[in-house]
Amino acid sequence: MSLRTAQRASLVDQVIDQLKEQITSGTWPMNGKIPTETVLAEQLGVGRNTVREAVRALTHAGLLECRQGDGTYVRATSELSGAMLRRLRQAEQLEIFEVRRALEVESARLAATRRTDEDIQHIEAALAERDRAWELDDPDHFVEADLAFHMAVAHATHNLVLIDLYEDFSAALRASITAAGTSLNKSYIPHDAIARAIAAGDASAAERAGHACMEHILIALTES
Repeated sequence: MSLRTAQRASLVDQVIDQLKEQITSGTWPMNGKIPTETVLAEQLGVGRNTVREAVRALTHAGLLECRQGDGTYVRATSELSGAMLRRLRQAEQLEIFEVRRALEVESARLAATRRTDEDIQHIEAALAERDRAWELDDPDHFVEADLAFHMAVAHATHNLVLIDLYEDFSAALRASITAAGTSLNKSYIPHDAIARAIAAGDASAAERAGHACMEHILIALTES
């Protein structure tokens, strides 16, 4: 870890900035436990109360989660992500799905017009991994593989705001995908048409394929 000794002025703000840097850079990964209060205080050259206050601020912002008797974990990579997680905890599954549908259909349409050869390779690799996870009957792996496919599509849009928004939305999407997978009762929703349309540069076909995919999930959610 490359934490720097904090100066004496505005200690809490400095510590907040340095801890946030560890989170946003990926040095502390999502869902991973951060170093203990004592370790951080030693590395930063500040008192434990200063570290505690900084951790409390980042917890309030939604980036960290303190688990009594266990430690502190990374819950989000930005204030936007943290705020979104708090909001989505109060949302209905159908509401989350409707936002997901808007993001994914538009992502597919834009990806078809902007994708590069490298993007196509990433999408096809993610699709293959998704199919493999389904064949192995591994629900957890399938959820991650499905999300990775849609993330690859989002990256192919080269719209940085959309990509950031999709990444911040990913925690809620995991819950949405899991719920959909459970209610679908082993009914497979192929994503090949989305990948083919994007590779072909056909925005209309990509939009239709993305919408069809989402409609299958919507039917499952409303019937469950």
